[in-house]
Amino acid sequence: MRLGLPRSLLSRNIALLVALVALSQLCSLSVLLHFVQRPRIERASIIFADYVTLLDTTLAAMPPAEGRATAARLDARAAPPPDTPGETHPSLVGFFRTWQRDVFVESLQRHLPADLLVRWDASHDELVPAANGEAAQERLWIRVHAAGEPVWIALPMTADARASGITTALILCAALALLAALTGYLLQRHLNQPLRELARAARRLSAGEKPPALPTDGPTEIAQVSHAFNQMTEALQQAEATRALMLAGVSHDIRTPLTKLRLAIAMALPRGSNDALVASSESYLDQIDTILQQFMDYAGSGEREAPQPGDLNALAGQLVADFAGLGHEFAFDEGELPAFEFRPIAVMRLLMNLMQNAVNYGRTGLEIRTWRDGDTACVAVCDRGNGIRAEELERLKSPFTRGANARTHSGGSGLGLAIVDRIARLHGGSLVFRDREGGGLEAVVRLPLNRAGTPRAPRT
Repeated sequence: MRLGLPRSLLSRNIALLVALVALSQLCSLSVLLHFVQRPRIERASIIFADYVTLLDTTLAAMPPAEGRATAARLDARAAPPPDTPGETHPSLVGFFRTWQRDVFVESLQRHLPADLLVRWDASHDELVPAANGEAAQERLWIRVHAAGEPVWIALPMTADARASGITTALILCAALALLAALTGYLLQRHLNQPLRELARAARRLSAGEKPPALPTDGPTEIAQVSHAFNQMTEALQQAEATRALMLAGVSHDIRTPLTKLRLAIAMALPRGSNDALVASSESYLDQIDTILQQFMDYAGSGEREAPQPGDLNALAGQLVADFAGLGHEFAFDEGELPAFEFRPIAVMRLLMNLMQNAVNYGRTGLEIRTWRDGDTACVAVCDRGNGIRAEELERLKSPFTRGANARTHSGGSGLGLAIVDRIARLHGGSLVFRDREGGGLEAVVRLPLNRAGTPRAPRT
């Protein structure tokens, strides 16, 4: 499995901050060890070497009997101690402890005469408990000369050579790193707040609403983005107002002469004189009016309508009854759906377009089904026609796109499915087409039951 960077900016910045803090702590520890601890340990080894040299000189100068007695009181032994084994359970504290000890032993051996050997006793490691349950004292074995014979005596290891305080230092470093990471997290959350507000405003804008102006009093970079977004919002609102005014003017200016033309035809051709021509002319006029209405529907698509709690089953049942009155029977398989918020007029337009398509191109096996799928309300408009397939219908969701079998239905403009898709996306839902089991087609619309976090459109 390939591992990549965290997706969110917050996670990436926190990871970068933790890495930088860890690197800085490692650099600090490296400086501490090589430029502070090492000189300190070497100075301690020089002092300890002088002490061992003086002890060796004193024992060698004593009479043999007195020298052996003094060595015995120092727990001297003729056999050398065992070699030091490696760490059984390596740890960070153990690393620093052994590093300081090794530096001390190496420096001590370098400052002692060649015949005075140094060896560390592993059986007295400070991490190994003694027989009485207390921590044993770490010791060094030094080979000195007593009564003319080499003997090994154990001396306590100086505190400068041990990892005294290193655990506290490591805990302090870890606490400082955690504090830095927590501070960076809080700062990043504070910086991310304007970005979250920008995302919410963008979602509201995409839903056809006018979000409140974003504050521009933050950091310069964020303020510039917020200012640009506010300008874009104003420009889009102005463009929307201009488009609505233009469409309303076009609709009025075209429908007015259409009405006059319809009246002129009726007056010029009295009933019974040329009924075929009158019917053909009125059919063309109806097609022009239908196309104009589709343009208006696509331009609006319900953005200005406020969502309100409603019953999708009741709306679908009302449309089934209306189509039955026109001679188009739809079977209705009503599933259990709770009341939820949607734009009733927009959703009614959505269902009417799908049902009209089923009537025009499917003709048989007309049915509407509703059901609940988790947090989604689903409605399917089905038919048993042999017309266009689901793959081509996905392409027809684009505006002004018509299928090959639309030539026999010249009253449209290729906006019907585009309107349906736009209304579904306005509600945070989707429109998909699939082949129906047993033949035919299903147009499935999914609408979220709970759009938490999606603001409502303002009432107008």
